[in-house]
Amino acid sequence: MENRIQCLFLSALLIAAATPALADKEKAARSDQVIVPELQRRTVEKPDIDSQDVEVGLYYGVLSIEDFGSNPVWGGTLAYHITEDFFLEAAYGSSEGEKTSFEKLSGGAQLLDSNDREYSYYSVSVGWDIFPGEVFIGKKYAFNSALYLIGGIGGTEFAGDTEFTINVGIGYRLLLTDWFAIHLDARDYIFERDIFGKEEKSNNLELRTGFSFFF
Repeated sequence: MENRIQCLFLSALLIAAATPALADKEKAARSDQVIVPELQRRTVEKPDIDSQDVEVGLYYGVLSIEDFGSNPVWGGTLAYHITEDFFLEAAYGSSEGEKTSFEKLSGGAQLLDSNDREYSYYSVSVGWDIFPGEVFIGKKYAFNSALYLIGGIGGTEFAGDTEFTINVGIGYRLLLTDWFAIHLDARDYIFERDIFGKEEKSNNLELRTGFSFFF
């Protein structure tokens, strides 16, 4: 009887000792069956702004000279990027005003001669990249971009006078390489004039596109 009890007691001990080992083997077996996904990481190539901070650009667009029609405008810019978010820009643009509605309807009266219809402006402005970001093309290429606000002061030569001018606008820059970018800008050039016999404020809206190089 005592031998039988001892056998039962030893069997219970062996089962108790073997149970944790079996549990560990089952846990390890379940761990080995976990599926690890194989992810293919894509390589994105994006251009950075060249290490130089000077940007030279050319542009062409349409300038709406108040009371003198919408006309082609061309010009150039020279910018210096102070930081990643702020830049200074000097610009020069040229256009030409059409005849006013009064001149067209009167048949012969002219408010300005051909030389006085030549329109040119120069400005020094401060720009702020308010929304820098990226544009993705396909799965491989990403291009730096920025939506910016800009404003400054300068002068406008028109109708035989040079007027102090304030300019404000918004623009979009897209870098296709680390040294080449394209631009889309909208500006308003505001100055006082007295062409019609009284002092009045003139708003002259410009929409233009262009390209620039970083040096």
